[in-house]
Formats: sequence, C-alpha cells, structure tokens
Amino acid sequence: MDANTLTDPIPLAQALMRRPSVTPVEAGVLDVAEQALKALGFTTRRLKFGAVDNLYARLGDQRPNFCFAGHLDVVPPGEGWASDPFAAEIRDGNLYGRGATDMKTAIAAMITGTQDFLKSGAPKGSISFLLTCDEEGPAIDGTKKVLEALAAEGEVLDHCLVGEPTSEARVGDVIKNGRRGSLNVVVTMDGKQGHVAYPRRARNPVTPLVETMATLKARKLDDGAPGFLPSNLEVTSIDVGNSAHNVIPQRASAKLNIRFNTNHTAETLLEWIKVTANEAAARAGVSADFVVPSQSLAFYTDPGPFTDLIKESVREAFGITPELTTTGGTSDARFIRNYCPVAELGLRNETAHMVDEHCAVEDVRALSQCYAAVLRRYFAQ
Repeated sequence: MDANTLTDPIPLAQALMRRPSVTPVEAGVLDVAEQALKALGFTTRRLKFGAVDNLYARLGDQRPNFCFAGHLDVVPPGEGWASDPFAAEIRDGNLYGRGATDMKTAIAAMITGTQDFLKSGAPKGSISFLLTCDEEGPAIDGTKKVLEALAAEGEVLDHCLVGEPTSEARVGDVIKNGRRGSLNVVVTMDGKQGHVAYPRRARNPVTPLVETMATLKARKLDDGAPGFLPSNLEVTSIDVGNSAHNVIPQRASAKLNIRFNTNHTAETLLEWIKVTANEAAARAGVSADFVVPSQSLAFYTDPGPFTDLIKESVREAFGITPELTTTGGTSDARFIRNYCPVAELGLRNETAHMVDEHCAVEDVRALSQCYAAVLRRYFAQ
C-alpha cells in the first residue's frame, strides 16, 4: 500500500480489519500498518515481548514528539454475525467487522490524517505511532513494555492521543482525559464441612464471607475527585457450589470489582479488603485467601492547552464542542500517563465488542480530518 492510496482511511481500515488479530495474535495486522507508515517516511521497528508483537514508528528526530497510540488486537468475534466479522464489508454507508469501532478504524484515520498534515511539509518536531496487539488481553507485554523499553533508550514522548472509541451520541462529543482504575478480587474462605444439624462441629465459611461483602459494600469510598465520579464497589458473584440443603460447605468464594478514582490506589484498596476479610474469618474460625485477576491504575490529565487544542480540532471537524470525561472502562492510556500527558478521542462506542460491530464510513473520514487538525494545531504552537 503506497502513499497515493492512503488519502481515504477506509481502504486502510478494511485492510487492517481483514487481519484476524484476536489478542495476542498479530495475524499480519502490524505488517499492514507498518507498510502504510513506511510509505509516509516513518522509520519503524518491531518490539516483541513474550507472545506479543508491537510496533513503534517515528518521523523526525526532534522534539516535541507527538504520539498517536492504540491497539490493533480485537476481542473474539462471537456468533451470529450477519456477515464474516473479518470481511470488513460496507453496507448502507456503514463499515461492518471486528475492530470497526474498537479501534482499527481510528488507527487508519490517524495514519491518513498524518498523511494529510504532511502535505504542508515536515513537522517542527516528530510524529510517532505506538501500536500494540495486547490491549484487549492481559496488557502486560504491549504498551507497558514498549514504553519501558523506549524510556530506557532515552526516547521521549511529549504528548499522546489514543484512538479509543470515546464518543457517545455522535463522533467527537466526548474526549477522555482520564479513566478510573479497576480492581478485581476473588475472596475465598475455607472452613470445615459438616451437618447442618450439628453446626458446632463445623465451621461455615459462608457467614463470614457474606459479612465481609456487606461490610465492604456499606463503606462510602469517597465523594468523587476532580474530573471523576465517586468510586464504587460491586459484588459480582458469591459461589458455594453446594447442591445439598443439609450440608455446611467447606469453601465459599466471592468476586468483586472496584472502579476507583485518584483518591485511591489498587494497593490501598486491596489491603482494606484483606483486613476486613481476615477479621471476619478469624471471628468465624476459618481462613481467607485472595486472588487478584487484574488491576489497573486511575489516571488524569489536567485540562489545559493540550486538551484545548483537541477540543478545537473537534469543533473544526465535527462542528460540536466535546465534553471532557473520565467515564468508561480502562485503556492503555493508563500506562502512557506515566510518560506524558495523554487523552483519548475516537469513534462512537455503541457497538464496541458487539456482534455486527460497525461504524459510519463518513465518521471515519471526518475523524481522519480531525486528527490532521490536531497535528496542525499542535505543531503550530
């Protein structure tokens, strides 16, 4: 794919979407992006950690270094699609396929937006791309590892824009300048099995487990933080696996999730959970064990010149004034924030991860123009 074919983001988006890059399989999707970036003069390199392949590309060697970041891996397609989820078909003005909103189209728009910007000459600084195939999975060997490796070499990112699907009612109405953290915990209590008619001979783990969940749920974590809603804890499952009515079970477990703002860290919340559970377990004469399947940090980029220029670019491309929010799930921006100011702007998230995921073709083209406007304003400063 040469530079002459990149002016419209749709063919590039289709080429990316036709690679079945379900996490962590690269399936040639980075090859497509790399070829497109090389056609624009970028120097590219692949950084592989474990089973995950990643791509870093840079045009220029001066600062400031503006980075476009995102992921080219997708979640499994599931069943029930009206067409092949990796065919990238266009029907009635919409592009259908896995990655249509989250977020292969945004990366295509970033590349063609960069091409549009470069028509007026080289930037007074550098443009870079950080692309991974590990965001939808463990997020261990992707963006996080690449950033660590680049920093060790002295590579500096000055600002970064991530193409996550942030928009709600229409494209451009929401910019994410932060995200709440997420903590998943499984609490398991082990007691002693016995007959319900002789409870003194048993130690029921269900009672202290339910007590723990009630205590955790009853606490008001906070009233919010600048730019953030209040943190919330939700108990998502209590499992005993006991099919008998007359048996006190030996083991019971519960799953919970906390979405937290910058008032907390995963470490302090986990310690609170452990103390609460261990106290209840001790009173009941049972033991408590803890597993943390996943955790992610909260991050926040203060509103200012960087978010302002993104908002102005949205007004130029879409004719609306976007809202800065910190709602939604997690993203790789949580890692990038440790290195430079970061924000997120992309397509509507309405069909992300759904069967028949799709987006409007014209929205992708407008997003490409918006990304070009971001570059013009950034390097004009």
